[in-house]
Amino acid sequence: MQGKEDPFLKIGETNKRNSKGDSEYIWALRDINFEVMPGEVLGIIGKNGAGKSTLLKILSKVTGPTTGSIQYNGRIGSLLEVGTGFHPELTGRENIFLNGAILGMSKTEIRTKLDEIVDFSGVERYLDTPVKRYSSGMTVRLGFAVAAHLEPEILVVDEVLAVGDAEFQKKAIGKMQDVSKNEGRTVLFVSHNMESIRNLCKSGLLISDGCVEKTGDIEDVVNYYITDNLASVGNCDEISDMQKYRISATTKEIEITGVKRINEYKVDADEILEFLIHLKKNENIEKFQLMGLIDAVSVGGNRVGMAYSDVIFLPAGKNKCTVRFKISNHNLAKGKYIMDFWVGIGDVTSSIKYYDAVYDTLTFEIEKIRAVYINEWNHYWGHNCFTNVKGTIE
Repeated sequence: MQGKEDPFLKIGETNKRNSKGDSEYIWALRDINFEVMPGEVLGIIGKNGAGKSTLLKILSKVTGPTTGSIQYNGRIGSLLEVGTGFHPELTGRENIFLNGAILGMSKTEIRTKLDEIVDFSGVERYLDTPVKRYSSGMTVRLGFAVAAHLEPEILVVDEVLAVGDAEFQKKAIGKMQDVSKNEGRTVLFVSHNMESIRNLCKSGLLISDGCVEKTGDIEDVVNYYITDNLASVGNCDEISDMQKYRISATTKEIEITGVKRINEYKVDADEILEFLIHLKKNENIEKFQLMGLIDAVSVGGNRVGMAYSDVIFLPAGKNKCTVRFKISNHNLAKGKYIMDFWVGIGDVTSSIKYYDAVYDTLTFEIEKIRAVYINEWNHYWGHNCFTNVKGTIE
């Protein structure tokens, strides 16, 4: 108003969550430029904290941008988090009419869609119950049903579908495909489930540290994200908090402090996979087991194998040790893989006591295979359970 430059444009750091900053301000998003055409389904992916949810809030006018502008045609229906736009004291029925009014629809229009919304959500029994009594899954069901059926020209969906059960996720993805293909509406979809992104979206937008890193065909964007961001991991001499599994049952009696791949990044199918696992003992533990979990990068992170070691006994008086973890006869097909590791003790068929677990620590690629007719792993084939897994103290 005074004709002076906005002071916020002069300060602020990039959105790097894993580094300490000096400024009190950061750019949650910076230099974001993209265009989405009518009827297009855009998948927005990126690591936690990259700025995906902030972008959707700005597009939905929940938050205003510090600088820049957004242009769109039509109404925007948003489902950003559990309970978005719902009043907890109102019933499910009342919230449907409230959301419709927010979207600019008349009461008559909402009534014509009411039966479809209730049927899709599957909460008919509790339609006249206050939403505060709903579970998070029921709230998401009703919220998505409202957002999808009240005919906004642009549907914005954040990672809320992960709260729903498998049946609802399948219905929701089918509905988003239907509104984009048959009804010509635009969908912006944020998810960490790469398989859902691949099945639903045609184009992709990768956000990294608040900036656009890559746009284009969804297969290219997803493969770039998985390969260059996850498969670039070589050795983890120090395990970061981001790589720790959030398992409440972990006791931390033994911690995984680092992992190292002995093989080169590209290995042959006949080669034994070898890893060094660095451990620190915090309590008086005498024995443990190691397990490696293998996810196939080429099929969107689906788990294709797991390998258990025999019981390993810790040398007396040692608080730190390194275990050489070997996997023989892995039967993996050609493709890229990511390794997770856990340390614990117990019978894997009944109960396991978890000491510690880490994920996305190491990657490798099977380059040459014995059977030329197997080109890459199909996750419908199920999981491998490897044999001849050895763990020895170095």
